[in-house]
Amino acid sequence: MNGHLQPEEQQNQRPKQELTWSWGHGPKNSPDRAEAMAPPPPPLAASTPLLHGEFGSYPARGPRYALTLTSQALHIQRLRPKPEARPRGGLVPLAEVSGCCTLRSRSPSDTAAYFCIYTYPRGRRGGRRRASRTFRADGAATYEENRSEAQRWATALMCLLRGLPLPGDGEITPELLPRPPRLLLLVNPFGGRGLAWQWCKNHVLPMISEAGLSFNLIQTERQNHARELVQGLSLSEWDGIVTLSGDGLLFEVLNGLLDRPDWEEAVKMPVGILPCGSGNALAGAVNQHGGFEPALGLDLLLNCSLLLCRGGGHPLDLLSVTLASGSRCFSFLSVAWGFVSDVDIQSERFRALGSARFTLGTVLGLATLHTYRGRLSYLPASVEPASPTPAHSLPRAKSELTLTPEPAPPMAHSPLHRSVSDLPLPLPQPALVSPGSPEPLPVLSLNGGGPELAGDWGGAGDAPLSPDPLLPSPPSSPKVASLSPITEGPPEMPASSGLPPPTSGAPATSTWGPPDHLLPPLGSPLPPDWVTLEGDFVLLLAISPSHLSADLVAAPHARFDDGLVHLCWVRSGISRAALLRLFLAMERGSHFSLGCPQLGYAAARAFRLEPLTPRGLLTVDGELVEYGPLQAQVHPGLGTLLTGPPGCAGQEP
Repeated sequence: MNGHLQPEEQQNQRPKQELTWSWGHGPKNSPDRAEAMAPPPPPLAASTPLLHGEFGSYPARGPRYALTLTSQALHIQRLRPKPEARPRGGLVPLAEVSGCCTLRSRSPSDTAAYFCIYTYPRGRRGGRRRASRTFRADGAATYEENRSEAQRWATALMCLLRGLPLPGDGEITPELLPRPPRLLLLVNPFGGRGLAWQWCKNHVLPMISEAGLSFNLIQTERQNHARELVQGLSLSEWDGIVTLSGDGLLFEVLNGLLDRPDWEEAVKMPVGILPCGSGNALAGAVNQHGGFEPALGLDLLLNCSLLLCRGGGHPLDLLSVTLASGSRCFSFLSVAWGFVSDVDIQSERFRALGSARFTLGTVLGLATLHTYRGRLSYLPASVEPASPTPAHSLPRAKSELTLTPEPAPPMAHSPLHRSVSDLPLPLPQPALVSPGSPEPLPVLSLNGGGPELAGDWGGAGDAPLSPDPLLPSPPSSPKVASLSPITEGPPEMPASSGLPPPTSGAPATSTWGPPDHLLPPLGSPLPPDWVTLEGDFVLLLAISPSHLSADLVAAPHARFDDGLVHLCWVRSGISRAALLRLFLAMERGSHFSLGCPQLGYAAARAFRLEPLTPRGLLTVDGELVEYGPLQAQVHPGLGTLLTGPPGCAGQEP
């Protein structure tokens, strides 16, 4: 076995992160957070060996391996019975690893210890499949020594996954790992043609259990249910809120956080999204930010779940939208008018088709193409962004176009931490409580261990393995009745699979939140430094992140925290064929390079839209809102998005 830590002085340096507070030591107030966001030290070289050792396999009669752990991958080389010149599966990028655990044999005479890693490699056709590898630490005479070695490797691997520094003195013990973060999962069971619930049970919960995350899950029952829940949430009990649905559920969560009297603290709650809906625009941007290839459906869900397991947050710009009535809501995605909003709303009747509803809606929209007269005014970005790459170059047209920015260097991620969860579940299935919760389910034992491994890896004559917890057990939780995170708002009702899908309608609006200092009252004159365009438009889109849907890159150079709203419009006079070419090119983010004279773009800090056509549809993050004049401004970095580390998939083979 002879595992040892390589004597490198750089081992005590933290890998490059977006927000540099570590998972388990996240500051709760703004001064601490600002101090923690100081520039991190240089990251470890990707090829620097951190651990090296010899291990057996499970079953015990299998081959023996030499393992080398670096900051980017686990290298596996077979030693016996015959070394492989080109080992298959010999490189396991950490971007494909969800977690690991230590195990012990149920045979009292077995002195070996085991550690298992859970991976999701891509298959030959590109899709991910779950796999696990179990290694046998057997170089010492006693179980205690072997267990210490297995725990050392598992601890080092988990530290790398969570962005935690390794000590330079060689002392790698489980105490380096903080308690797991505490996540509240909200799932819309009707999302993705009703697949959301099945995907959640079959893929998401097992993966985050393998990662050692603590969670509770609630099924939403109706529109604005998630909003009501987070309005009454005791924020100190949670480290993140993750939605399993399309973009609509996250819209409810963010607006619920901002519609609290303590919104300034509430909006700091990190939020995440696991795509189980039809649009999945933000998930597409998260997938790209993580360095993965474009993906749809289950592949996109697995990619985003892997990133969630790694931890790490990124500042998220939010758009404050004031509607004609004076009410206000907050957007993380887009404001749309014309063709895009028409397709979004009119395709609701095809929701059973999943993401294909937008394809059918686009075909029908092209067949009945409308134009809308209106006035667009915007406050240009104070500093013009740098020119884009040639592939995404934008033609200047009539001095109304600014250029998209170059992608900024990624910052570092901010892991999170909390302990077990105590939210009362409205569901009858006890399987929806994480392993650290008061009533763990045997099937989801620590990190997904025990019973599953016994079935997957047990051979004739080999005793099955049982979980050997890497972390000490958390202290017993107080009774749910004495400490419930839901302190106000309507009581929760048991979920029912017979409920109809949520009906569309105007979303609730926010009465709290930051002031819009860039916007004069709606209807009053605009300052002279604003630019105004008036004419007939086919569509107008104001978008914050890069993606309009999982496979449409509307603003290729947009970032989560660039402080900009990206305005795209198409004037009348464009042919149906040309409009179709724009949307086809948008799949690659190359639509601005087509040289379409009707296509316009501007980067802005605020804008006002005044429809001059009496009838039409306006949407905010895909939700239908009242028709009429509206205005909005960007609030840079107001929220925090769980994204995983930037470009962590860049080492994928």
